[in-house]
Amino acid sequence: MRLVWRKGRNRSGVGQSILDVPADTLERIAMAVDTPVYVYDAEAIRSRYDELTVALSGFPHEILYSVKANSNLSILRLMRGLGAGADIVSGGELVRVLRAGFAPGKVVFSGVGKTRRELTAAVENHIGLVNVESHDELTLLNEVAQELRTVVKFGFRVNPDVATNTHPYTQTGERGMKFGVPMGEVLSQALWARDQEYLLLQSVGMHIGSQILDASRFRQGAEKLASLIEQLRDSGAEELHSADVGGGIGIQYTSEEGLDAAQYASVIEPLARSTGLKIMLEPGRYLVGNAGYLLTRCVHTKQSGGRSFVVVDAGMNDLLRPSLYGAVHDICVVAGGETDELKLRSVDVVGPICETGDFLGVDRKLPEVKRGTLLAVRSAGAYGFTMSSNYNSRPRPPEVMVEGNRWAIIRERETIEDLMRGEQLSPDVALDWRTGRENTVDE
Repeated sequence: MRLVWRKGRNRSGVGQSILDVPADTLERIAMAVDTPVYVYDAEAIRSRYDELTVALSGFPHEILYSVKANSNLSILRLMRGLGAGADIVSGGELVRVLRAGFAPGKVVFSGVGKTRRELTAAVENHIGLVNVESHDELTLLNEVAQELRTVVKFGFRVNPDVATNTHPYTQTGERGMKFGVPMGEVLSQALWARDQEYLLLQSVGMHIGSQILDASRFRQGAEKLASLIEQLRDSGAEELHSADVGGGIGIQYTSEEGLDAAQYASVIEPLARSTGLKIMLEPGRYLVGNAGYLLTRCVHTKQSGGRSFVVVDAGMNDLLRPSLYGAVHDICVVAGGETDELKLRSVDVVGPICETGDFLGVDRKLPEVKRGTLLAVRSAGAYGFTMSSNYNSRPRPPEVMVEGNRWAIIRERETIEDLMRGEQLSPDVALDWRTGRENTVDE
């Protein structure tokens, strides 16, 4: 599908000082496609990718974009054009990256619950690497490889038992988590794999969590990985090609400072130097998080119990992070409301979903907002649309890419008909569950 680019504008306007994409361009997009809508800044993504590439230039490395952060085909095509590989966690993501044109050899398949069908698809497409997370998965991969008579390159994702100060749901590298092979079991599993005809150990890696702002956590993991690699080599694992340090580089959402790319590279570089291996990393949020906005309009304002509410047309089905993780996103006025930042008041920005937990922001300081005011939820480029749902039978929002002074729809808004596709009305004749005989609906 060829993108249809439309003109934006670059005059100064409301919100210009606090938005990377000009506020009037966001306003034009909202007027054209309605709200809610996700908007992504292509130039911001390129800038982040270049920043990371420069920081890592001192040692061999490969950037694998974490598809789960934002899997739109246009985003994937952009990442491929920048030179990234792809880190996937499902068969669906495999289809997406191949559709976007990624070379199979630049695809790494991670995740704890790969099915036989998914592993078969990975082997048949000759992807670059399968990261296994248990001995049971390794034996299943071996069965698939034997059936297809194909040598499979694989890696171990290990659990390095490194604690991170992030939300419990995004911690993945501590003992007792579902992720990764325990460090003490890797050597025995590697020796077992060495005796298999179609398995070739190429990599050892980790992923300690998401939104990590403390570089020392990556240093701890890298040091443990280096020690493990030395043990494996002592046991005869001479075919190792890479060390995978995963993703999780933290970004700025509000007042916190994101992890600096140069600082991150400095704690990873010793792993490259000591092992001589290529470093693989899997950023997602770092590349796209701050490049995205969720635009939403105020539909009502109200007071209740001494609290002020701004009810908007985007809800937890559109952006789940605040409700699921208690995540805090900056919210700002784009157009149609008071713009004097000195006249702030505390409001809860809530959605239309029939849940008390449906909110985009609680106790936020905003200028006066009224019906029709356009708001932007910032840093919504990662885990926004990909975690969205159709709860309350709400169609998912469209996605738009901004490129300089142009913009294009890269995913159309869903319709109610889209939501019901594949469903069937109950038949006129059904089985009575008590007797097993046919009853008509009228009975």
